[in-house]
Amino acid sequence: MDPLGIDGAWAYTPRVHRDDRGSFLEVFRGAEFAANLGYRLDVSQVNCSVSRRGVIRGIHYADVPPGQAKYVTCVAGAVLDAIVDLRAGSPGFGKWETIQLDDVARNAVFITEGLGHAFMALTEQATVLYLCSTPFAPGREHGVHPLDPALGIAWPLGEADGTPVLSAKDAAAPAVDEALAAGQLPRYDDCLLHLETLRTRVG
Repeated sequence: MDPLGIDGAWAYTPRVHRDDRGSFLEVFRGAEFAANLGYRLDVSQVNCSVSRRGVIRGIHYADVPPGQAKYVTCVAGAVLDAIVDLRAGSPGFGKWETIQLDDVARNAVFITEGLGHAFMALTEQATVLYLCSTPFAPGREHGVHPLDPALGIAWPLGEADGTPVLSAKDAAAPAVDEALAAGQLPRYDDCLLHLETLRTRVG
C-alpha cells in the first residue's frame, strides 16, 4: 500500500502474473493491509457497479462514526477514480487526487472513513468492485456535487466523452461550501478518533 497525496488514502499495485492462459493476481491481502495501515479491514459489504462511458458516480461519503471505508478496484474497463478530503477542519480540506483504475494494471485504492469518493467511466463499459467496511445505511450516506467548481476536479470532459451522466441524487447534491455550512460534512477530529479506535481495537 502506497500513500497518496491525501492523508487517509492509499494505492495498491498488485503483481500480475501473466502467461498464455491469461493472468492471475492477488487483489487484496488482509495481513499485508493490516501491517501497512495498523488495523484490519472488516468487510461488511461488497458492491459491484457497471457504468457506461461518461457516467460519474459520487462524490459520496458517510457520517463518522462509523463512516464507510472503501477498497476499490476496476475489474473491467477503466475509470478515473477521485478521492476528496471532505473532513471539516482537515489541513487538506477540499484537496482532491485522481488515479486511473483499470483492467490492465489491476490496481486499487483504499479510502478511509470521512473522505469523499467518486469515479468516471472512461471506457464503453466499466465494472467497479468496492469492499466496504460498513453496510449501506441511507440515513448516514451523503454526497457533494462532482462538478462543483470550487473543487475543480479535472474530469476528462472532452468531446469523446460527451456530457457527463449523473444520477438524479448526485445532480442534486450540494456544493462543498453548502454542505460545510450546513454541518453535513464529517469532522476531521472525529475521523482521527475513529481511526485510533480501530487501531487500538487491533492492538
